[in-house]
Amino acid sequence: MIDIRYLREHTSDAKRRLLAKGADFSAEIDTILELDSRRRAIISDTDAKKAEQNAVSKQIPQIKKNGGDASELLAKMKVLSDEIKDADNTLREVEAEFRSGMLGLYNLPDEDLAPGGKENNEPIRFFGEPKTFDFAPKHHVDLCLELGLIDYERGTKLAGNGFWIYKGMGARLEWALLNYFIDTHLADGYELIIPPLMLEYECGVTAGQFPKFADEVYKIANPTDERMHYMLPTAEAALVSLHRDEILSEKELPRKYISYTPCFRREAGSYRSDERGMVRGHQFNKVEMVQYTTPENSGAAFEELVAKAEKLVSGLGFHFRTVKLAAGDCSASMARTYDIEIQIPSMDGYKEVSSVSNARDFQARRGMIRYRRDSDGKVDYCHTLNGSGLATSRILPALVEQGQRADGSVVVPEVLRKYLGGIEIIEKQ
Repeated sequence: MIDIRYLREHTSDAKRRLLAKGADFSAEIDTILELDSRRRAIISDTDAKKAEQNAVSKQIPQIKKNGGDASELLAKMKVLSDEIKDADNTLREVEAEFRSGMLGLYNLPDEDLAPGGKENNEPIRFFGEPKTFDFAPKHHVDLCLELGLIDYERGTKLAGNGFWIYKGMGARLEWALLNYFIDTHLADGYELIIPPLMLEYECGVTAGQFPKFADEVYKIANPTDERMHYMLPTAEAALVSLHRDEILSEKELPRKYISYTPCFRREAGSYRSDERGMVRGHQFNKVEMVQYTTPENSGAAFEELVAKAEKLVSGLGFHFRTVKLAAGDCSASMARTYDIEIQIPSMDGYKEVSSVSNARDFQARRGMIRYRRDSDGKVDYCHTLNGSGLATSRILPALVEQGQRADGSVVVPEVLRKYLGGIEIIEKQ
């Protein structure tokens, strides 16, 4: 949620920055500011009436004690009481409309981001050299089928398009990747969290997914009440609600969490001919990183998360690049995002395997996630950051394609071998 004070004092800047995301919220902001003005006027008027009510209520006992007639004051109290009740009802309606409008706004992109969409994304770092072959390389789907790593046909039979089954060495390779990611994060001091996979609506509100993107998740009907649950699309949705409605102490920050979960996405993409296999799917595995920090340390935390994602991909020996996203390619909740994009040779380009983002205080305001400063006791909003560390559904295709040999076997990255009993080469059985 954007700070309402910023909207009041920097209205034109707020509209301009949101336009850089490709979102024209001018009319919505004007409506929000009108509601804010009404809300504050109602609160001011009601506070004055309540103060008058308190003053009058103190006079009545004294008048009665002195034998006087308090009927006029009692009538006045009745009028004041009715006016306050009506004002409170109106205030509830105005505040509900105001909150709905505020929750519908996107986060403001950082000022240094290029405006526009992905056409203005900026690659800022390259790692390793593009993979070349002295033979005709195979597509990862064909390699996975020939090596018995993935069963696409039975995955579709069990759950429909966009699902697959890891089997045999494919399942072991998937688990090796997850172990490699988790072990690396634990060594860096992150706390491992295994959250529920089914979340309540408020988690989506805090993360910034709801109400605007509520139709993009798998919803779960509750047979006993009207609560809406949904399958988490990423562990970020759970981790950024861990401290919802809490006030942390400054010395507790930063909080650094990782979580392994399956992730569930209702909209899995276009299934273009160049996206065969596991590149897009409705369910995939991911290790997610989340940090809670102070505003002053927010920038350093972002660079730390980017470096961690780069380290993981680099450890696998892959060629990849780090891309600074333009404002319009950042998600609605994020102020800035860097993508780690890996080369998948069959696609003649790069695919994102990690997005590292800084929400600034946007999610914290939605979830009332705060901390108390050590210096003066002032309560302020935390900054929340997240990053994939990593998702496997594109790592495994890149692994088999970049590691393939002329005979159809695949070289296992050295960092994974200890999780596979020392296996160095995956060959057709």
